[in-house]
Amino acid sequence: MPDRPAHGLDAVNAMDRAAFVAAFGAVYEDSPWVAEAAWEARPFADAAALRAALAGAVRTAGRERQRALILAHPDLADRKARAANLTAFSQTEQARAGLDELTGAEAEEQRALNRAYRARFGFPFIMAVRHSTKQQILQAMRERVANEPEAEFARALQEIDRIAGYRLEELVAG
Repeated sequence: MPDRPAHGLDAVNAMDRAAFVAAFGAVYEDSPWVAEAAWEARPFADAAALRAALAGAVRTAGRERQRALILAHPDLADRKARAANLTAFSQTEQARAGLDELTGAEAEEQRALNRAYRARFGFPFIMAVRHSTKQQILQAMRERVANEPEAEFARALQEIDRIAGYRLEELVAG
């Protein structure tokens, strides 16, 4: 878990736009525009309303902005990207799932699946890995690479929403 303090809902509702974006801009991977748009929905009645506002910003953003959000996510278990550009959230989530402890054979399969997935869909494989093992992640990749492109685009957005929900649980107290 990134080293961030949890915010109470009263404090969240009292934040100006800049403070809100600073606090929640990383919830959606390198896409602070989501928090920027959700700020307009304040005050939030509860954490679920905050989450709904963020998810709504993505849902209504339009196809190109949604695609940019998907493309902002890293390939899973990409060791080159890990040091260079993984967010603190992604580093923690991937490590918890054991993706930093792949065997040589698992790492090679992961790289091959990342390449095949990206070649088929034009964006990285996205999965909320928080409660998954590395074996479950590899299996999901094997299965999802066969999906239809439109279904996988929708699935990527669903997984992003799940990831954001987990991140919000760490950031919002109560």
